[in-house]
Formats: sequence, C-alpha cells, structure tokens
Amino acid sequence: MKTVCHTNFANNEVNTEDLLKTLTQSLKLVASVAVLSFAVTSCAPSAKQLKEAVEKDPTIVFTAIEKHPDKFIEVVMKAQQEAQKVSAEKAQEEEKKQKDEEFANPLKPEISETRVVFGNKSAPITIVEFSDFQCPYCSRGYQTIQQVRKEYGDKVRIVFKHLPLDFHPLAMPAAKYFEALALQGHDKAEKFHDMVFENQNMLKDKGEKYFSEIAKKLGADMKKLDVALKDEKIQKQIEADMEEAKKFNMSGTPGFIINGVSLRGAYPFPAFKEIIDRHLASTK
Repeated sequence: MKTVCHTNFANNEVNTEDLLKTLTQSLKLVASVAVLSFAVTSCAPSAKQLKEAVEKDPTIVFTAIEKHPDKFIEVVMKAQQEAQKVSAEKAQEEEKKQKDEEFANPLKPEISETRVVFGNKSAPITIVEFSDFQCPYCSRGYQTIQQVRKEYGDKVRIVFKHLPLDFHPLAMPAAKYFEALALQGHDKAEKFHDMVFENQNMLKDKGEKYFSEIAKKLGADMKKLDVALKDEKIQKQIEADMEEAKKFNMSGTPGFIINGVSLRGAYPFPAFKEIIDRHLASTK
C-alpha cells in the first residue's frame, strides 16, 4: 500500500467524485435489498415490475430494509468487499502496465553536476526523489530509502529534489536551507536532510528556528548562509524541481523515479526492490 500527501484542491475533486459513486452504489444496494425482501415474502417480481413499484412508492425499499436489516448489512458488506477487490485488481493492472511502459521508455529527469547526491555518484541505479521536508509520508519515504541504501550499498545513488506543498508552510524554507547549505558542502546538506526527517516532530515545536539550529550544529558559516537563503538562484532551482515534478504527473509527495521508472507515494521497500532488481538483472 502506498501513502501520499496531496494538495487540498486535488482531494476536493476526489471526494466529490467518490461521494457521487457512493450515492449511486447505495441506490443499487437498496434495490438489491428490495429484491431480497420480495423473495422472502412472495414470488420474486421481474426487474421491470420491481423498478416500476419502487418508482411509484420508494417507501417499499425502506420497509424492506426495516424488515430485513441483516440482509441489508450482508449485501452492503459483500458489495463493498467486491468493489474493493475489483478496484485493487484494476489499480495493480494499471500500475504494471505503466511500469512496463517506463522500463521500455524511461522517464528522464534532469540531473546536473551541481546537485546533491547521496551515495556513490557512479552507481548503476539512480533514484530521483521529489520530497517535502514537512510531509509525514516523506518521512516514511526517508526510512525506506535508508533501507534501500543499506541493502544495495554502492549500487544506488539518490538525487534529492524538492516538491514543497503549499499547505506545508515550513517545506519551502527547509528546501532553501538544504540548497543554501549545499553551497558550503554537500555533506552539510545531506546531514541537514537526515536530521530534519529523523526529528520531524521538532518542526511543530520550533518551526523555522530549528533549521537554523541544525545549521549551527553542522558548523555552517551563518553569515554566508543568510545571504544564500535570499539568493534567487536557489528559489529558481526549487521552482524548477516543482515544474519537473508536474511534468512527471507528481502532484503529491513523496515521488521517486528509479532509473526512469516512477513510484508515486510512500511505497514500502519491496516496491523499490522489485524495480531495482529488474534494472540490475537487465544489465548483466
């Protein structure tokens, strides 16, 4: 199962759509209960007769539910389970199709020489990550990436990019601190990245002040850091990351592109392993 932060606008669209589907499904379920009621009390009517009867007197349906609540619950539960099963199978099929397409025609995120890279710079597997320092699901993604690095060692490298969501007010400042610290050493940026995700709860207590505290602990030149934080180049780089994420249809965080194959959401380790192993097997 994947988990992902989305924009509020996107969620509103999905909720409205889901509500309409739920209402439609409920009407179908209610009709099913009515059929059950007629079957229990008399010879079952034809579909046409039932439709006409319910349209003429909708209270028939509610009476059926009152007389046979256990049947109603049974029908609802069964329909819900079946709908979830069908939805999951469809999602898996679509995901597999997308993966196969991307293995054949890999996505190509831009990777400049100046970007911060975690791990072996010449590794055969490159994971480009689009992340938000304040997103709880990105914190999960961080833990999974740590597991990936432990499992694959020098075979993987991580290129960290930014997708600060507008409802996370500390995400953009954190992204700026990361890039500003990178100007004083990529190791400082990586340590900042680790400390924020390992202590994400500190953002609630200290806010942006926590970023400054980390920078001091890392021995950063605070005067140079203050100047860099206001540099338009850093702002433009973060905005370029956001535009690139949009190009790859990543509206939520975290998002990953593994040698051109995407994962949208905080997928568990096996999802990464499947893609990485397939890439490594193809190079042998």
